[in-house]
Amino acid sequence: MLRQILFEVSVVVVTLCAVGAVTIVGPTRLSGLFSEYKQRFREVAPYLAVLVAVLALTSIVRDLFWDLSWALSINITDSIAALEGGFVALVQSFETTFLTVFFSSIYVYGYAFLLVFPLLAYIALSERETFKQLVAAYTLNYLLGLLLYTVFIAYGPRNYDPMLFANLLYDTNAQYQFLTSEVNQNTNVFPSLHTSLSVTVALFAYKTRESYPAWLAIAVFLAVSVTISTMYLGIHWATDVVAGIVLAVVCVYLAQRYINDDD
Repeated sequence: MLRQILFEVSVVVVTLCAVGAVTIVGPTRLSGLFSEYKQRFREVAPYLAVLVAVLALTSIVRDLFWDLSWALSINITDSIAALEGGFVALVQSFETTFLTVFFSSIYVYGYAFLLVFPLLAYIALSERETFKQLVAAYTLNYLLGLLLYTVFIAYGPRNYDPMLFANLLYDTNAQYQFLTSEVNQNTNVFPSLHTSLSVTVALFAYKTRESYPAWLAIAVFLAVSVTISTMYLGIHWATDVVAGIVLAVVCVYLAQRYINDDD
């Protein structure tokens, strides 16, 4: 089942990226990328290598850090629930079949496309600074996210109180649990990395709005949709979302401050 889900996600992302390459990136930039791809990838290879290493590290040591998290035993779930009460339940009160299908698709497929397409779009730009900054921001999101997941134990609404909060993602799309269980623990919700990475992309889309004006509108729409989906599906609290937005701003700031091709 996992292979089938990964195949479906890959097909959707590749198809959307191909459409985006033609309609957003454009033939001129694609031609430049094809003619200089070796040089361009050589320049950004160290940044990609660090990102891949961090992703591999988080996968390898996930269980170890999970054990460390329980050793620290800083469980903030009750505090989050007391702070915001039934806000997520309020969001879920707007449940419809259409919204559930939409937000489930956005959470899985839209999110994957949102993260992958900017890599293609920014490597196609004549300058490499934006690409390096984006990859660095991704890396920081995962590193800081892993740190916070280790320090804080937090269950999402669907696991904290199944009677009050519906598990809309798995109730209607049980197959997705094979995918999410591979990349996350049910205590890793603070902050929402879906939110932080989506907002990171939206902030870079704003930065490159002159080069890709259409991408700004698409990225913002997807980022907002992903953020809402995390609460609508009962996966994250609003507190996780706010923390994710703050994390995104910090990571983008650090990436842009310390990675500058003019230096």
